[in-house]
Formats: sequence, structure tokens, C-alpha cells
Amino acid sequence: MKWTCILSTAAILFAGTAVAQEGKGAATGMVGGAATGAIVGGPVGAGIGAVVGGVAGGAIDPPPREVVTYVEEAPMPAQPIVVEQEIVVGKPVPETVVLTPVPQNPDYAYTVVNERRIIVEPKSRTVVQVLD
Repeated sequence: MKWTCILSTAAILFAGTAVAQEGKGAATGMVGGAATGAIVGGPVGAGIGAVVGGVAGGAIDPPPREVVTYVEEAPMPAQPIVVEQEIVVGKPVPETVVLTPVPQNPDYAYTVVNERRIIVEPKSRTVVQVLD
């Protein structure tokens, strides 16, 4: 029982560090992960769920306002890109979709798919925000 408490405490402390680094999405993910983990695995599950939720939640933090403004003001492409797959935050865009880097912030790229502006994390091609 002592080890269970020690492991849970260590996991929650580690997750708290992730929150400080990742932002609001990580905090939300941490809380949800901890709750789900506690239901499934008790105290140890709560600690592990908090860590996993914090990492997953941090991955979908919205981009900075200047990135959103840049993408909103970018001209529409001459050739529209149409894909049958639904474009959803947290999922990658297809490899066939060309991404355009955001010059002032290389952590983001964008594209226009199905007449919607999409902000993407370029390394993983994960959708960060869909602008309507």
C-alpha cells in the first residue's frame, strides 16, 4: 500500500510539471485523465491517467492569436483542396495535403481543406484548430 501511495504521488507531481509547461489543455487533460484512471485503476490509475491526460491535453492547445490572425488573413489558394476524410482537431491531415508554414512561428503550418482554414502542427501533421 505504501508503494501505491508513493507511486501515485510521484506521478501526480510529474504531471503537475507537465501542466506548468504545457498550458490549459494539459490541465484539462490531466483532470480528465486522473478521473478516468481513478475509476479504472484506483490511486495508481489516477496518477497514471493524470500524466497521460496531461500530455494528450497539452497536444491540442490552441495556437497563439498572431498565428490565427495570419492564417485568417492569408489568401485562399487558387486550386481548392478537397478530401473525403473529416478534418478534426487532434487528428492528422492526409499526407496528400500540402502545408504552408507560418513564417513568424515555425511550430505551426496551415492549409485550406474543403474551404476551411486549418492550423496544423507540421511535424505530426496534427490539426490544432479549424477556423470557420
